[in-house]
Amino acid sequence: MINYLPILILFIIAVGFAVTNIGLSAILGPRRPTREKLTPYECGIEPVGTARERFSVKFYLIAMLFVVFDIEVIFLYPWAVVFKSLKLFGFIEMLTFIGIMLVCYFYIWKRGGLEWD
Repeated sequence: MINYLPILILFIIAVGFAVTNIGLSAILGPRRPTREKLTPYECGIEPVGTARERFSVKFYLIAMLFVVFDIEVIFLYPWAVVFKSLKLFGFIEMLTFIGIMLVCYFYIWKRGGLEWD
């Protein structure tokens, strides 16, 4: 248990530093609220409507597809690190994996899953 003491001390210092900075900025920071500062702002577009608007299902589908194909790329990094030790078997396995992902991509593309219309 004594081996974890430096980690505990570092954690306490980090949390103390964060709490101290937030507290000092809340106490010492200037407070000059104006109408412009209190309005929500995002990307230069004035907010219209409520925050409870419904999103199209297409938004969620595109987001899920992005995550799936992004994870595909994450699987390529460890494979590239040990590529020489896997030899031909590793190469064929990765070709199979990429082939399956390409079939999925073309299926989604043909079904119109990437269209915003």
